[in-house]
Order: sequence, then C-alpha cells, then structure tokens
Amino acid sequence: MSAVLEKPAVPTTHRAVVAAAITAESAAFQIGDKTILAPMDLQVDKGKFTCLIGPSGSGKTTLLRLLAGMALPTAGEVRFEGKRLAGPSLRLAYVFQDYGRALLPWRTVRQNVELALEARKVPRSDMRSRTDRTLAQVGLSHAADSYPNQLSGGMQQRVQIARALAQEPEVLFMDEPFGALDAMTRQSLQDELLKLAESTGMTLVFVTHDLEEAIYLADEVIALQANPGAIADRLRIDLPRPRHQLTTKEDPLFLEYRHHLYSLLVDGHHE
Repeated sequence: MSAVLEKPAVPTTHRAVVAAAITAESAAFQIGDKTILAPMDLQVDKGKFTCLIGPSGSGKTTLLRLLAGMALPTAGEVRFEGKRLAGPSLRLAYVFQDYGRALLPWRTVRQNVELALEARKVPRSDMRSRTDRTLAQVGLSHAADSYPNQLSGGMQQRVQIARALAQEPEVLFMDEPFGALDAMTRQSLQDELLKLAESTGMTLVFVTHDLEEAIYLADEVIALQANPGAIADRLRIDLPRPRHQLTTKEDPLFLEYRHHLYSLLVDGHHE
C-alpha cells in the first residue's frame, strides 16, 4: 500500500502541537429526531487551507456553519482560539455559494464591499482607501462603480470575496463558492484564492464537492461520510506550492490522493 493512503497521514502526537484556529469537541447537530452530524472532534490548523468534501447528505455546509458560528451544535461545542464560539464573529468571514443573492443589487461594487466595513464601524475617512485596496487584491479596481447586474458571475463572486477580505478576518469560510462558475473562471479564481491565502496568511475552510478542487487547494482534506455526517478520513496534502493547474494535477501524488478519496467517497471503501 502506498504511504499516501496510510492513516493517520500525520501522527496524532504531531497534530497535538499544531496551533488551532477552530476546534470542534464532540460537536453534533440534530433536527428533531434526525441526526445531521454525528459527534465529532476536529481541528482546523491556523494559517492553513482546509477543504471539506463529502457526498450529498454528509452535512458539509452544516459543519461549515457550525465552525463559523452561524449555527450552534446541539451537543458538544466549537471553539475559536480556545474560547467557546457562541455565534457569528467579525473575526470570521463567510462566502456563500449563491453570489447573486449575497450582493445588494442597488449598491455598487464599492458599496457592497463597504458593508463589511460598516459592520466593523470603520471611520468613513478610512473606508475608501481600505475598500480600494481590497478591490485591487481581487482585480476589481476597474469595476468599483459598477452594479452587480453589470458583472459576470466570476466578477460577482470576486466582489463577495472582497467584502469578506475587507473584514480582515482571521478565518475565511467558503461554501462551494466556485460551483456555479464555468471551468476557466473557476480555475482562475482558485489560483487567485491561493495567492491571497499565501499573501495574507489567513486560515481558510472551504467546502467543495469536487475532489480535484479540494486536493489542488488544500493543505488538508477532511472527507465526510453521509447519513449521518461523520469524518471518514483526514488527508494531509503534501503537494509543493505554488501549485499549477497543469503540472500539479499531473503529479503522481495528486493522482494517488484523488484515487484514495474517490475510493473512499464514491466506491465507499478504504483501500
């Protein structure tokens, strides 16, 4: 058996000393008699890119919302930097899949980004320069005075990412943010996100149903199984950075990771 497929990918003793941004401790979520997420323990490493994947019904979005404080576990708890997370925090930002509904159509691109700064009560005198700096980060300086309906889907999603970045969050949560985009736009935004992650040092937690996207982006992939949602595997991704859409995906190690996750999630068995 390849060493790539061995569990755990990183010894437990080593993981214990890695700085944690978010931890879940016996966290579970239930609606009525239906268990959505079984009790789980989970650590999101600080400054790392973590991807959550799993089949339909595995509770990926529910888990993301628990980790972001947008929903509370019905058992156990979630902690942010060691303190119990009891609700949303301005230190945590969330990017939704449905970028069209997440943006206010009557506000320009700049004004949509300023929403995050208004929530933080940033002085108006500082708002313009901070917004312009954030728009430049995502390549939207030229569209600052446009309205969302004047933009492509990829540009609208950039606006939502810019609004999240304007908060200067310590953790950025993203729920299948590129799922509705065409392949070329999706790849472009993946690469932009990797550059942003490297330049800011932020912790990212990213939900996707696409195995290749998860492996390409992540330092660690957490695979969930369904009914109820539970952790099936945690896979450390040791591909070199910076990553490249062609050469990274042709790396034999990338193909081994993909084969392992496909066998686990699609075929439903470990090798």
